[in-house]
Amino acid sequence: MAPVLELRGITKQFPGVLANDNVNLTLEAGEIHALLGENGAGKTTLMNILYGLYKPTKGQILIKGKEVEIHGPTDAISQGIGMVHQHFMLVPVLSVTQNVMLGQETVKSGVFLDQRKVAGEIREIARKYGLNVDPDAYIRDLPVGVQQRVEIIKVLYRNADMLILDEPTAVLTPQEVEDLFEILHSLVEQGISVIFITHKLKEVLAVADRITVLRRGKTVGTVSPAEATEKSLAEMMVGRAVELMVHKTDADPKDAVLEVKNLLVKDDLETVKVEGVSFTLRAGEVLGVAGVQGNGQTELVESLTGMRHVESGSISILGQEIANATPRQVTELGVGHIPEDRQRDGLVLSYPVRDNMVLNTYYKKPFANGLVINETAVIEAAEARVKEYDVRTPSIYVPAATLSGGNQQKVIVAREFSRPNKLMVASQPTRGLDVGSIEYIHKRIIQQRDAGTAILLVSTELDEIRALSDRVAVMFEGRIVAIVRARQVTKEQLGLLMAGSMPDDLPPSAVVEGQA
Repeated sequence: MAPVLELRGITKQFPGVLANDNVNLTLEAGEIHALLGENGAGKTTLMNILYGLYKPTKGQILIKGKEVEIHGPTDAISQGIGMVHQHFMLVPVLSVTQNVMLGQETVKSGVFLDQRKVAGEIREIARKYGLNVDPDAYIRDLPVGVQQRVEIIKVLYRNADMLILDEPTAVLTPQEVEDLFEILHSLVEQGISVIFITHKLKEVLAVADRITVLRRGKTVGTVSPAEATEKSLAEMMVGRAVELMVHKTDADPKDAVLEVKNLLVKDDLETVKVEGVSFTLRAGEVLGVAGVQGNGQTELVESLTGMRHVESGSISILGQEIANATPRQVTELGVGHIPEDRQRDGLVLSYPVRDNMVLNTYYKKPFANGLVINETAVIEAAEARVKEYDVRTPSIYVPAATLSGGNQQKVIVAREFSRPNKLMVASQPTRGLDVGSIEYIHKRIIQQRDAGTAILLVSTELDEIRALSDRVAVMFEGRIVAIVRARQVTKEQLGLLMAGSMPDDLPPSAVVEGQA
């Protein structure tokens, strides 16, 4: 019996870049096939070809043994291919039913939207596949994990029998990840086939039936979880042995670098997002901030780095009050910042890589002498940082917009880590990075900590938070529900705290005094 999907010899040539080089992939009926690879390995390009966003330079796409041409997402959907993107495509002010029928409206009497009929179909899909969703609920009121179910229902409502999931666990709590895996198993039991794109090796081994690894645009191999380990998969991805454990000694905190007291911050809609937050961060320690995306972490970081107005409260860096200072004033105090949204806040996408490497120091020596830019110094610094941080780019002169997301992230990390900092505010520093790059960034964070830098690490990756942090502040609905000692809490306990619950089995010694 022919596979439900077969990609044969897929090649995609961009100017100066061979993104896919004779890639082969098969998807069987009712299987979960994981796709792994480094940044720039060609995973996204391959899926964009499958979904009709790119046309392959050469190669074939076969659906159930028949060659097809896919010229756009409409063609892909008609062939039974659905895609759930990492960043959800939902309208918050609409209901679940309205979001599901958007673009494929059902009408009655030729005029009126038949929301009741669609809601009934949603309930049937939810029942069949184990997706617990209220069709009448509004998206803005739903947790992230339930919003993801709505995205899956949207695809199933359009009769997809092949589902592409792009980094589906990036914004989920551990409990929501477990729920998602149960849903995926329910889907495959009903005959749905899944392509699962992720960089989380533990999850691949837990949920996949087969695993295909891409490296530098080529297929390295396909293995089953039974014959693979995290170490072997990482080696396939990177082409060398990778250290997956973070090795660090106990922190030796010194004087306070950052002190936050009773902070109140609103978002652009004047909704309070940070309320009564207080904490102290000292030189030579990592304070992790854990929480489901949307619980105030973004606004907290923006207020600390001069990007958002502070309504009330105090932010002090090395004894100097900086609430409502400008980003440059904050930077001048020795603060590095890896922003959550690399494209909006970390790069000027139209600028070349070389200029992005010096965005916050271009006006200083050795890059400038008064009003005159020292081109040689800028070029030398950019080339050295590209090499040190393994930024995959044709040259330092191409626009940052042409790089993959992971390589854009490397440009920011290289820029921020290449200058002396008293405080590093790192928000999602390894988002979109491959295991080799994550290994390198983790080592640099611990090196900076040990050199006396205060590190504020904001991440939705609980493994990352637990591995790097000395203490963890858990945020829920804009407040810090607890500050705990990282070595004394489990991933499951952190997950409950992220949901606003104090775990019954959390030892008193794990909770920093005064925060329980």
